[in-house]
Amino acid sequence: MSDKPAEEPSSTPEIPDDVWEQFARDTERDIRASAPKEPSARARQVTERLKNSEQPEGWRTGPAWQQMNGRARRRRRVWAVLGVPLATAVAVVAMKPSLLPGDPFNKGDNASEAGVTPLAPETAAPTAAPSAVDPETPTLDRPFAGSPALNWADGKAGIVLPKATAIGTFSKDRVQLALQQAQKLLVDANLAPTTLRGDRPTAALSVLDPKQPGMVDRLTTSLSTPAKSNDPLLFFSRFDPQEVRLVGDVVKTRGRITFKKSEHSGVEIHADYTFVYPVVRTDGSTEVTRTIVRRVLDLELLDPARYQVTSGRLSVVNYDSDFGNTACQIYDGYFHPDFPSAEPTGASPTGPTTDPYDRSKDLGQEQGDETCGTVSRT
Repeated sequence: MSDKPAEEPSSTPEIPDDVWEQFARDTERDIRASAPKEPSARARQVTERLKNSEQPEGWRTGPAWQQMNGRARRRRRVWAVLGVPLATAVAVVAMKPSLLPGDPFNKGDNASEAGVTPLAPETAAPTAAPSAVDPETPTLDRPFAGSPALNWADGKAGIVLPKATAIGTFSKDRVQLALQQAQKLLVDANLAPTTLRGDRPTAALSVLDPKQPGMVDRLTTSLSTPAKSNDPLLFFSRFDPQEVRLVGDVVKTRGRITFKKSEHSGVEIHADYTFVYPVVRTDGSTEVTRTIVRRVLDLELLDPARYQVTSGRLSVVNYDSDFGNTACQIYDGYFHPDFPSAEPTGASPTGPTTDPYDRSKDLGQEQGDETCGTVSRT
């Protein structure tokens, strides 16, 4: 018998080396899997999108300008005067101050005709075009003779504002101010003598929100460098003062303004107006013709507490235009009216014939963004 005491069995069972190695590898793998990771770029994008979806549209980052700009259609439809019968005669009138070369736009006698009863303001879309009018040749004394616009309102008097009411967070007074701003824009863009002779429409631009991406910059570019892609006539009425001038100091106006709560919880203002401009050439001729312009404009007043906008300014949602009696495919930033006794200018019209005084129809969206047709009357 050995004198060496017997060893007690170990309380920890012996583990083979290969088992220990496998255990170490598994443990290391589990630790790596459970450790926090830097999310991938894709994961960060998804997380950010989900986070943004829980916030109100435009919160902190401004309104959904891309969506609004996507709705901001810019259409140009031109209706030349080809196809309109020539007047039987051109009246010869005595010389008067409004004929003088030094009397550009808006300095002559008032062209509004006495004894004409103006129509009541338009409160809804008419159901038909204006009735036919006895054909008369317009003259310097009667520039709206033979036109349905004869009994339309004169200038700003035709832009009648609806009664304001509170909408959402906007008080009645604030809505009223927004309507007045829309009126200011329409007047300066389409009636102001300085704008009509090609000057910068400063008052109209001052109404628009400079924070709306691209809008004011686009309009400014169109005024300084007119082109097909940047046409100021889509928004402003302008005549080349070297070519024509307005007869007298009256532009006939017909249309309406309405407003409602917008989908962005703001105030959306809708304006639909037709302007009739009697003009004469600056070469001493007394022959009068008329250019008719219809504009549809949607503006929006947004809450600066919710959106990154300029308080008190208006955003442009949509603007459409129809031009009656101006040369086709000329993009120099001016209307170029055709006169019955002169050869037409610009490209030949290929589109349909339309009545520029017909306000019962929407602006022919089915005709596309660029159409040149003929007018049935001026």
